[in-house]
Amino acid sequence: MASQQNVTSRMVPGRPDYAILTTSLVLVVIGLVFVYSASFAIALDAFDNVYFFVIRQTGAALIGLVLMFGLMRLDYHILRPWSPILMLGAVGSLTHVLVIGNDAYGARRWIPMGPLPPFQPSEFAKLAAIIYISAWLASRGGTVKSFALGFVPFIFLVGLVSGLILIEPDTGTAMIVVLATASLFFIAGASITHLGAMAGIGAVMAVLLLIGGGHRSDRITSFISPHSDPDGLGFQTLQLLIALGSGGLEGLGLGVSRQKFFYVPAAHTDGIFAIIGEETGFIGAIVIIALFAYLVYRGFRVAMNARDDFGCYLALGITCWVAFQTLINIGGITRSIPLTGIPLPFLSYGGSSIVMIMAAMGVLLSVSRYGKDRTYLERAEPRKKRFHIRSPIIPRTPQRGGVTRVTTTRA
Repeated sequence: MASQQNVTSRMVPGRPDYAILTTSLVLVVIGLVFVYSASFAIALDAFDNVYFFVIRQTGAALIGLVLMFGLMRLDYHILRPWSPILMLGAVGSLTHVLVIGNDAYGARRWIPMGPLPPFQPSEFAKLAAIIYISAWLASRGGTVKSFALGFVPFIFLVGLVSGLILIEPDTGTAMIVVLATASLFFIAGASITHLGAMAGIGAVMAVLLLIGGGHRSDRITSFISPHSDPDGLGFQTLQLLIALGSGGLEGLGLGVSRQKFFYVPAAHTDGIFAIIGEETGFIGAIVIIALFAYLVYRGFRVAMNARDDFGCYLALGITCWVAFQTLINIGGITRSIPLTGIPLPFLSYGGSSIVMIMAAMGVLLSVSRYGKDRTYLERAEPRKKRFHIRSPIIPRTPQRGGVTRVTTTRA
C-alpha cells in the first residue's frame, strides 16, 4: 500500500506515424526528380547550369529534413506557449516584405537573404497561423460560439494574416490560410450563423477583388474562355492541358516532356503536376494523387487519436493545409478551378515552401507520438535497502521497492 501511494505517472512518447513519415519522404524524392526534369532547360538558358534549381531545392529539402526530425522529437505542447511569438513573427515578416521585399512577377513576396535563396514569409505564416489558432481555440472551450469572444477575435486574427498576404498580392496562399483556419473554427464548434457570416464576407471580398481587375480578373478570363486569347491570357491554361493530354495512359517517359521547353510557364513550380502527367501519364498522376490522399487520411487519423484539443487542432490544421493546397493546385492545372499560382506541396520548386511543409510534417509526427494509445510509465519510489542474510537454501524473494510498471491505455 505504501508503495502504491508514492506512484507517479508520466507519458512516454511512442513511435511516430511511419506511414506519414514514409509518404512525406517519398513525395520529397519524387519532387526532386521532377524539379530537375522540369527545370534543366530553364536553368541552362538562364544560369548556364542545368543543376541550378535542383541543387537549391535539395539544400532546402535537407534543411526541411532537419526541422522535420527535430520537431518530431519535440513534444508539441511546447509550441503552445510560443504560439503568440510565432504569430507576431508571421505578422512582422509579412509587414516587412511589403517594405523591403523583392518585386518579381508583379508581386512582392520574397525577402532577400544575401547569398541565400530569398525567404517567403507567407509560407511561414501558414504554419504560424495554424499553431496560434489551434492554441487559441483549445483555450476558448465553449466560448467559441460567442460572437464577442469567438467570432470577432477569429475574424480579426485570420483577417490580419490573410489581408497582409493579399496585399502582396498572393490570393492562393491567403485562401489556404482562410480555408485551413476556418475548418478548425468549424470543428471547434463555431455557430452555423457565424460560419455563414464568414462565407458572406468571403464572397464580398472575392467580388471586390475581381472588380478591382488586374491579374485576378485575368485568371478568371483565362479559366472561362482560354481559347479566346490562346497566345495571351489563355496561353498557360492551354499549355498545361496540352502537357497533361500528351502523357496519355503511361506517359512519354521520364525526362521526355516537350512542354517544359518554354511552353508551360513556371513548369518547375506551379505547373509541375502537368509535367508529371506528361512524363508518367495518367498512371503516374493517379499515383501522386493517391499519395496525397493517403497522407491526408493518416493526418486525420492522427487528429482523431490526439490526446488533447490542442494536438487535435494542430493535426487537423496541418492536414487541411496539405489537402486544400493540393486540391487548389491540381484543380487549377486541370482547369477545374481558376489558376491561383500556389505550389504543389513537397513537389514544386521553392525553398520556403518545402522547408515549411516539412516542418509542419514534423509537428504532425510529434502529435502522432503522443496519441491516446501511447504508453504511460508508472514508477514507485525505491525503498531504502535493508541489511539481510542470503540463505543458500531459501530462495530470494524480490523486493517490492523500485518496481517499474508499464501500462498502455487505449482510446
